Amino acid sequence: MNRWFCTLRIITQLGGGAEGAGPNTIPSPHMHRRTFLAGPILAAATPAASAATEVPVVQANGDGIHHTPAEYAALLQKLSATIEPDEYSIGGVVAQLEQSVAAALGKETAVWLSTGTLANHLAVRLLVGDKRRVLVQQECHLFNDCGDCCQTLSGLHLVPLAPGKATFTVDDLEREASRGASGRVAVPIGAMQIETPVRRKTGEAFDFAEMKRVTQWARERKVGLHLDGARLYLAAAYSGVPVREYAALFDTVYVSMYKYFNAASGAMLAGPKSLLENLFHPRRMFGNGLSHVWPFAAVALHYFEGFQERYARAVATSEKVIAALQSDSRFEVTRVPNGTNIFSLRVKGVDALAFQRRAQSAGFVLSGPHNDSFTVLVNETWARATPQEILARLG
Repeated sequence: MNRWFCTLRIITQLGGGAEGAGPNTIPSPHMHRRTFLAGPILAAATPAASAATEVPVVQANGDGIHHTPAEYAALLQKLSATIEPDEYSIGGVVAQLEQSVAAALGKETAVWLSTGTLANHLAVRLLVGDKRRVLVQQECHLFNDCGDCCQTLSGLHLVPLAPGKATFTVDDLEREASRGASGRVAVPIGAMQIETPVRRKTGEAFDFAEMKRVTQWARERKVGLHLDGARLYLAAAYSGVPVREYAALFDTVYVSMYKYFNAASGAMLAGPKSLLENLFHPRRMFGNGLSHVWPFAAVALHYFEGFQERYARAVATSEKVIAALQSDSRFEVTRVPNGTNIFSLRVKGVDALAFQRRAQSAGFVLSGPHNDSFTVLVNETWARATPQEILARLG
């Protein structure tokens, strides 16, 4: 028997089987652990259940849970009795979500927006006042992936710092402030945005000690502060810094509602009432005053409640899996310094596509490989199985 793949007595492929089955479970017939797994990595495996059950899928290919349309519709049906619709993104379950997010972040208020692109744009637009320069990381989403929206639509000038890095320093700020003040026409800094973790740096987090120093520098100079915290709750689980402690350093904070709170779309921008209470006007001006967003907000609120506890369990499970993989000569694990939920898994001595197919049929979903390596993401689906069960699917 190939030591990589013992006989997996799972007859159906991912998504097959019973009517309505989706990517979150796969039907599994009666099986025994001795035929399901083998190898030194699982010496401490627990006894197997013998009854036919559905195997909960671990989706290691994203920040959140991938729902099929049928699963999403079923969840809305389950929640429908408690959903109060909104009217043009105001009131109802949207207001409930806004209140919950604002309270969790320690902010006075929060406003629903359909995209993080607009949330970041509107935040810095509001914060700059008549000073049009915004300091950002060169690797951040707003600078690279938003089509120069701030420049084109709001006349702002984004100044990129620290190329190739997740963290910039007070020295970087001082140099830019000096440069802006030394020209024939002074160009003062109006706002500063920090993204953490940084997607373009494989989930590397902005160093928190440096974050405190640079935000203090900005406060002393009355520079507005915005946090692109799209994945803030993921960062907090790895750094141990509470989300409220991050948020307290900034005037405004954006958190994604779709990346891991699993809404079909959505973003939340939190901050002071004096700044955000009339945001529904520019929201509509930018074409974002959707008539009804309750199908998004209801799902986001459902997953928002209790997420930190669920995700903590998932991270704990993943750390045990990673430790076991690191000790196994068949695998190579690479993690970035100050990283979060993303790591690279290299498989040795086996075809990577075959490995991916076998893992998927066993209930562990990976994105397609690059050569012999996979980019693996830890989300709350890792809490669906024990470390031993996950290792079995990879063994």
